[in-house]
Amino acid sequence: MSVSPSPDEPSPPDYERGSLADVLPAVAVGLGITGFSPRIRVEPADRAVVLLVDGLGARALAQYVQTAPTLGRLRSQPLISGFPSTTAVGIGSLGSGRQPGTHGLVGTMFVVPEWGGMLAPLRWGASPNPIATNPNRTVFEAVAAQGVAVHAVGATKFANSGLTAAVLRGAEYVAADSVDELVLRTGEVVRKAERSLTYVYWADLDKIGHVHGVGSAKWLEGLDIVDQLVANLLAQLPAGARLHVTADHGMVECAESDVIDIDTQAGLLDDVERIGGEPRARHLYVREGAQDHVIGVWRTALGDRAWVLSRDQAVDLGWFGLVDPDLTDRIGDVVVAARGRTSLASPQTDARLSSLLGQHGSLSPDEMDIPLLTGG
Repeated sequence: MSVSPSPDEPSPPDYERGSLADVLPAVAVGLGITGFSPRIRVEPADRAVVLLVDGLGARALAQYVQTAPTLGRLRSQPLISGFPSTTAVGIGSLGSGRQPGTHGLVGTMFVVPEWGGMLAPLRWGASPNPIATNPNRTVFEAVAAQGVAVHAVGATKFANSGLTAAVLRGAEYVAADSVDELVLRTGEVVRKAERSLTYVYWADLDKIGHVHGVGSAKWLEGLDIVDQLVANLLAQLPAGARLHVTADHGMVECAESDVIDIDTQAGLLDDVERIGGEPRARHLYVREGAQDHVIGVWRTALGDRAWVLSRDQAVDLGWFGLVDPDLTDRIGDVVVAARGRTSLASPQTDARLSSLLGQHGSLSPDEMDIPLLTGG
């Protein structure tokens, strides 16, 4: 059950208005697939392509839409990503058609108690078992079971990853490592069948934003490439097909003055046994009985630079959407969401990630608001 936030707590993500978890179920309904009740609607089509552009926040797109005229001409509806607003969580929501608390991929790094270790889904191999970690039927499996051809087009390196097996299973994976290959392979699989669902993933805009920042010259070049990708995909689609463009999250810039090194801040790591998440959304797994103490120390140290909640508070406030009781322990005993432009860096935990200019994971509209754009 959701509870109202106190004045010092953020409004919980409004999953009811439509989130990334609703995209594929809505597209499936448009394909004539039964068994889904999404919160949004899209135009029906016998062939549908869903392109996920990593890091394409709705607010950044609106600000720089002059660089992306093709995207600007598409029919648009607003969505939110999910908390934490990050890639592993977003792809989990998209592929499973479920909110983070029910698909169980709750961060960039998190504990899987039944396995006994810390899982980083973007570096996931064979262990823990992907199907055991997310046993829910994916949207792709459900669509394929009703006679629709289903493909996922993306980089070769993701073809056999644990994350692909966990949330994209049911789709035949097609490797494509450049913009031209992505367009070519997508066009080929769409034209093969009279009814098809094709998922396409493009990662580069997020990579650029992390290093150079949103709105930088490099980022605008990356946005122009995305716009060309979309234009070329639309040109490849047969008559009556639909292209839907969405994202997993947006991004904020965290300057050096915004960074708090939690490894060296006095007392912050006392009683903390494991640190998960990422600099904008941390999971803290603490010594038994120390939860209240850790919360007090972190709230005192961080003040208005972060929200510091117990696991139960974050769950009750609906941060993770609906939460499966069997998955609750994957969430940190303490959940810390950065405010403003704060980055909660931990070089001992994730040195490369903690050093980046562009960050995401928290609850700001720049991170949470994503587009759903439709053309064709």
